[in-house]
Amino acid sequence: MASAASSPQREPTPSAAHPAPPPGTPPAIPSILPQKRALGEDHSPAVSSPLNPESKAQRVQVQIQDDGQAMGREKRTKKDSLKKRESKGATDSARATPDPKPKEPAGELAPMRYKLAQPKPTDFEPSRGPVFASHHEVQDPDGKTIEFCETLDHVYNKKNFHYTHCIADPAFPSMFYYRNTEPPPYGAHMSFEDAASHMFFDRAGKHVTSDKGFRMSRANVAVREGRWYWECRITRGILANRGEGDPESHGHVRVGFARREASLDAPVGFDAYSYGIRDVAGQKVHMSRPKDFFPPGEQIQEGDVIGLEIQLPSERLHRKVVQGQYNPAIDAADEDSDLAPEAPDIIRDRIPIRFKAHIYFEKIDYHTSKELEDLMNPSGHGHSNTEPPNPNHPLPALRTLPNSYIKVYKNGVLMGTPWTDLLAFLPPASRQAQQSAGREALDDGTLGYYPAVSVFRGGAVEVNFGPDFWFPPPAPEDAEMQGVDGRQNRLGKLRAVSERYDEQIVEDIVYDIVDEVGFWMEDGGQAGEGVWFFQGWGWGGGGVGGGGSSGGSVGLGHGLLARLGVTIPG
Repeated sequence: MASAASSPQREPTPSAAHPAPPPGTPPAIPSILPQKRALGEDHSPAVSSPLNPESKAQRVQVQIQDDGQAMGREKRTKKDSLKKRESKGATDSARATPDPKPKEPAGELAPMRYKLAQPKPTDFEPSRGPVFASHHEVQDPDGKTIEFCETLDHVYNKKNFHYTHCIADPAFPSMFYYRNTEPPPYGAHMSFEDAASHMFFDRAGKHVTSDKGFRMSRANVAVREGRWYWECRITRGILANRGEGDPESHGHVRVGFARREASLDAPVGFDAYSYGIRDVAGQKVHMSRPKDFFPPGEQIQEGDVIGLEIQLPSERLHRKVVQGQYNPAIDAADEDSDLAPEAPDIIRDRIPIRFKAHIYFEKIDYHTSKELEDLMNPSGHGHSNTEPPNPNHPLPALRTLPNSYIKVYKNGVLMGTPWTDLLAFLPPASRQAQQSAGREALDDGTLGYYPAVSVFRGGAVEVNFGPDFWFPPPAPEDAEMQGVDGRQNRLGKLRAVSERYDEQIVEDIVYDIVDEVGFWMEDGGQAGEGVWFFQGWGWGGGGVGGGGSSGGSVGLGHGLLARLGVTIPG
């Protein structure tokens, strides 16, 4: 019989419980019977079975050594969440959730830059207006025939987007080669893009009508400070002399002023962003609340000329109001002529797009605010602010402008002042839609009060922005408005809206130059390398040649350039 020492032996499998002996160590005498191999961690079945009923228990029985050489996963230290870490570090913030992106300081904001393809040769061609297709003709009260056209092949300002014409210019290589421009017809007129659908215009943009329900169109100019005047004639509306069998009216009209947030698919005065005069009984309408304004028996009929005058305080005072720095004891007089000119901080985030035969700058437009919606429709649940709008209201959207008003004239006769203390419109009172990282409260230069016209089922209006008015406004009686101070005279003098169109063209040119220089410096430009740019734009002689923005050069004085923060070389 062979001995147990000579029988074949099975070498045990090394494991965590029985590590392999070091080299040179004589092998241990194993048991005669083969040992059952323990299931390793990687070989344990996921589900227990009759053959291995305690598979999970075997996994738990694996010993973990304390010397750091174990095969098990190290214990992970639990970290605080982002919300908890920021709440510990931000002692001066009461926000419950962090901002998705860090907000940039106001002084460091600059226009957004985009990587675009090179301009096409057609992009350098002068901008063109819409295509006019004759729709119908009507007779005005004087027997003159008016041809109304449907405007085709152009965009409309809607869905929180605002469009302005642009053109490629080799003088703007850093600003993706595009700048603002104006298509014909030149001058102040009703905007074809800033209007609701199903509205018809004449080819000069001075006559407006519609065969649908109330629609609105804004002018292509906005007023931001000072005193301005424009007028309109009712060409189709309530009949002045009704004959037998004649209808009561050929339609209805409303005229007034509207901000950018005002809805184009509603009449003037529908919301808190517009103020309108109604032809029926001459009522004033704001936030859809008509109130008697004209004397009893007076109304607006065909042939009547309605003049509208608006006064707004200086932008310096306006900014104090919206920033919560207005002090009525000091700022009520709005006397800032002795102070240095303050340039507005204009930031324009825009991108050129092509639409048929046109090129437009696409920008995010301003949207309605919950505060003004609650003002128009109070909820009554105790959440809406009960304090009426005023210059020092806790909410910027509900702050009003001191010394502001709208006056209404009928056929040259002052009918009264239906509104005073108009709502402020500079940011943060107005905010852009779909913006973040602190860019929703930027001024892109388009904010202000626009002359606005709304028409209903055949109502028609002819606008006149001056300077040759049918009923010129009365000369100012206040000697203070005729003072020798240039800035005070500029704000106090009653001016035609057509003059504001020229200023707006100049501002677009200056802002384009400022953006181009800013991008050029971001690209590493140095002083002295950009002289060709200003020479190419015709600096000198007290004016700027606009490169065809309005069909020719636009002359502007040193005062306006100084107000914009620009100094003329030489």
